[in-house]
Amino acid sequence: MIATAIEKKDLISNIGAPKVITSDAQHERYVAALLELERRERRGRLNAAERAFAELLTLLVDAYEEEHHAIPSASPLEVLRELVKANNLRQKDLVPEFGTESIVSEVLNGKRELNKDHIEKLSKRFNVSPAVFF
Repeated sequence: MIATAIEKKDLISNIGAPKVITSDAQHERYVAALLELERRERRGRLNAAERAFAELLTLLVDAYEEEHHAIPSASPLEVLRELVKANNLRQKDLVPEFGTESIVSEVLNGKRELNKDHIEKLSKRFNVSPAVFF
């Protein structure tokens, strides 16, 4: 039923019947199909079968990405260093969050751990969830 309703839109003919993704090329085709379905959804032109098809493709893409392109979790220190770098900050720029430049230095050099107060202030400064520091 789903395949018949979708074939009219040429999606199945472009990617074939959906199955477990085994290559980057197949992954790219599925992602392209998902983007097309998303465009149709925004215009209100997606029927129930296409929505179900999109859900299936999403599951397949997520499973492939989790297995082949997983992002390793980062330590709180790595997160902080990356935020500092991304915002072109220097140690002294973080004094308001830590109290003194020596504490900033100790934290950034791994000699001192972030405490609850630091995490609260850093999450507000960088507009991120406190959970990224745990």
